[in-house]
Amino acid sequence: MSGSGWHLRPASVADLDAIMALESSIFVGDAWSTASMRSELLSQYSWYLVAARSETPDDVAGYAGLRAPTGGSDADIQTIAVAPAARRQGLGRALMVELMAEASRRGATEVFLDVRADNPAAQTLYRSLGFEEVSVRAHYYQTDNVDAIVMRAQPPVAQPPVAQPPVAQPAEAPVYRSGRSETEPGPLVLGIETSCDETGIGIVRGTRLLANTIASSMEEHARFGGVVPEVAARAHLEALVPALQTAVTDAGIRLSDVDAIAVTSGPGLAGALMVGVAAAKALAISLGKPIYAVNHLVGHIGADLLHAPDLPHGTDALGADTRHPLELPTVALLVSGGHTSLLLVRDLVSDVELLGETIDDAAGEAFDKVARILGLPYPGGPQIDRVAASGNPKAIRFPRGLSLPKDMAKHRYDFSFSGLKTAVARWVEARQDRGEPVPIADVAASFREAVVDILVSKAIAACQAFGVPRLLLGGGVIANARLRQVAQERASAAGVVLRVPPLSLCTDNGAMIAALGSQLIMAGRQPSTLEFGADSTLPVTEIQVLR
Repeated sequence: MSGSGWHLRPASVADLDAIMALESSIFVGDAWSTASMRSELLSQYSWYLVAARSETPDDVAGYAGLRAPTGGSDADIQTIAVAPAARRQGLGRALMVELMAEASRRGATEVFLDVRADNPAAQTLYRSLGFEEVSVRAHYYQTDNVDAIVMRAQPPVAQPPVAQPPVAQPAEAPVYRSGRSETEPGPLVLGIETSCDETGIGIVRGTRLLANTIASSMEEHARFGGVVPEVAARAHLEALVPALQTAVTDAGIRLSDVDAIAVTSGPGLAGALMVGVAAAKALAISLGKPIYAVNHLVGHIGADLLHAPDLPHGTDALGADTRHPLELPTVALLVSGGHTSLLLVRDLVSDVELLGETIDDAAGEAFDKVARILGLPYPGGPQIDRVAASGNPKAIRFPRGLSLPKDMAKHRYDFSFSGLKTAVARWVEARQDRGEPVPIADVAASFREAVVDILVSKAIAACQAFGVPRLLLGGGVIANARLRQVAQERASAAGVVLRVPPLSLCTDNGAMIAALGSQLIMAGRQPSTLEFGADSTLPVTEIQVLR
């Protein structure tokens, strides 16, 4: 920089000690750990700069970081800070200019940041660079009880990096960082889940689970042999307030303490979703809190991030502890009564790709229908699991849908269980027509084996095809013991690390919605407006609904 001797260069791990020295002195009581900063510097989604007078790692007077997956539409400024002795020399502006340019080079069309409401100098600088205020997060900086102003700007048209950043106008260099920190526990988020027959209210702080209340209307649906949408919606209306009160009590907070509301916008049953969405909007308005409308399916992945003193961070299918953080990218297999989906998750809040899904019945739905054929009560999954324990899984070779060569070209990672259900029905009818007894245990075990085989085979194949040695299971059907066992065996044989959240977090629940909302907040995503609605067919690629 002209007349100052400062220049900017990409940060490396060699700069870590110098960055951490500034980190601990500038963000007193709120510094990131060395491990977290190292992870940021090494992440393929992050880009960090340092300001220095020389190439010597110790000669660092400022640093700034950007998180922007290449090809994504959004970028987030993670942190920017300049040593007090080097301020008013234009370093803050120079760092911001380069971050904006890199966001543009990575294909971002919008850049977001949070700034403390009590830092007018930083706000002035950001506005001069084209940022505008889009929302306010009340009491976001919890240590000081200070609001965060969310700002947004469009980056300039991509240009090659400049050797020397332009001289800035005199201004106090900003001290900014995102909400994520090591000492601060993270945002307190209340999650509402009403996509099907469970009314779920969850409360989390960051990734820490504080409350997970679930009110199920399963018994009301049992006499119909399946979920009745109108019954589910009425049950949500009756259960929501008591569940909310219980969750707040369990979490030991006041409702006014929450920083944000997260709610399932879809997919799911339209009438059931509307109850949760309406309740979430009412809470957001009455409490003056931001609201985040999120995707139910992605929420199942977020459940694996949660931890609590009496809750393991996650276990593999055989019960082994897997307390290490979830690594990305990962393949995720979500199996429930209404959904069977295979996903490639590169980034939880910005990059989830649908690899395949069921083209007819979901796996859980097939369990219910086959249970009915065998005269077993609803819900079918636990009943078939119970009966199959004494059966021979090789007794009957039922078909594996969409597994033939002719199907693989178009439906490599898709699923179909309607034909399997029909095959079971015809086999049972044939035995009955001949006056022969139906070996219910063998039929149940053979049917279960067919479902498990195709689910696990396609999931492991996706891991191998995409070079991702990680598989996460989620959804209520994951409670099936045989599914977890086979998944563990085949994952181990293929060199794939298997993740299974605690079973209490696999079924539909509000905690997973709160967890996803918390991740969106910590990533700097702006809240949803109140214009969004329930979307029963919301695609999994739409992680958050803004309006």
